[in-house]
Amino acid sequence: MTSAPPLTTADYPLSINRPELLRTPTGKPITALTMDAVVSGELTAEDLRIAPETLQLQAQLADASGRPQLAANLRRAAEMTAIPDAEVLAMYNALRPRASTGEQLAALADRLEGDYAAPVCAALVREAAEVYARRGLLARPETGADADPGALAGSPEASPVTTAGTAAAARAEQQGAEQEEVQPA
Repeated sequence: MTSAPPLTTADYPLSINRPELLRTPTGKPITALTMDAVVSGELTAEDLRIAPETLQLQAQLADASGRPQLAANLRRAAEMTAIPDAEVLAMYNALRPRASTGEQLAALADRLEGDYAAPVCAALVREAAEVYARRGLLARPETGADADPGALAGSPEASPVTTAGTAAAARAEQQGAEQEEVQPA
């Protein structure tokens, strides 16, 4: 993507007014996204995902229209395009009230910054941890030799926490693993 002057509300919608700025994550121009290209197999699933650059452009438009909260959400979304889907789902589960300890949320924020270069998302997780701590919404870890206070809640490495949802998810996962072992190949 080339450097261009900041976008204004006159550029909205980008697909009509500035299509030259929009590309797929694989670098194809948005004009290449046609039904013929889908039918012929020229496009892959990766071509149909949103590019982080597109989300950053949308954030510029939100800022230009006086919507800073929407702009912040779009910037977080841009960072999240680099995070694997399973990690995003685990992150959402970890951010539920009483689903994670303060240590788990701190480790999640560090991982977002270190592994995925997602400082805006990391700041949101840290802010959530502070609010949860003030309001008594952090999980209380159970003690145990195998507990990992830095593991992401909802992940196999996480220490057990005192929430029914986490316990139910763990039971369902355990039952699924047992069924896979029993079934013949």
